[in-house]
Amino acid sequence: MTDTLTRLRPDLFQTRTDSPFPGLTTHAYLWTGGPNGNVLFYSTASDAEFDAIAELGGVADQYLSHLDEAGPMLGQIARRFRSRLHAPAAESAEIARHAAIDVPLSARGVDANGVDVIPTPGHSPGSCCFLVHGAGGVTYLFTGDTVFPTERGTWSTFLPPGRGDADALRSSLAVLTTLEPDVVIASAFGGPAAVHAVDAESWSQILAEAMASVPSVDVSARS
Repeated sequence: MTDTLTRLRPDLFQTRTDSPFPGLTTHAYLWTGGPNGNVLFYSTASDAEFDAIAELGGVADQYLSHLDEAGPMLGQIARRFRSRLHAPAAESAEIARHAAIDVPLSARGVDANGVDVIPTPGHSPGSCCFLVHGAGGVTYLFTGDTVFPTERGTWSTFLPPGRGDADALRSSLAVLTTLEPDVVIASAFGGPAAVHAVDAESWSQILAEAMASVPSVDVSARS
């Protein structure tokens, strides 16, 4: 009974559309190719698909890219599937209001689940991207809100006033230029889809557009 999940790739499923704010859309993504069980990237907004996820083997580990993905479902996911939560250590105080972090993320490295954790601060102090090697050798890059498609068909990033750090974000985007993803998967996004196949040329263009969207004036001091 996986009809409430959309199968994007042989080992990648997308949850239903959530719209936490007008013009903003999110999904969570279940990767069934992990060596230690299924991995859920980002988070769901309801428990409507828990049975479908269970039929695919449940969730062994959940990864949050940053604090904006935290919410009441974190605790429910942990209780239903006995999953471990991986989330940025720098944002533990905010995330822990919803669920305990089992694995704090603070440094670059490939973990036991085959997830390459890539710190990309800027949108938030602890923002991370996640790179995994999927079925057929296809590389998935989960970018959180560090870079995302807009309703205009371009790619962007966003510095929340009082929290964003423009210099850190530019450095993070420079790190992403060293990667070679085949599929890029944002968290919140505008437009019709968060999931986009890329090649070297289109990935370079995406990052150029995102870099151009970073304001020249740092917003971290604004309230």
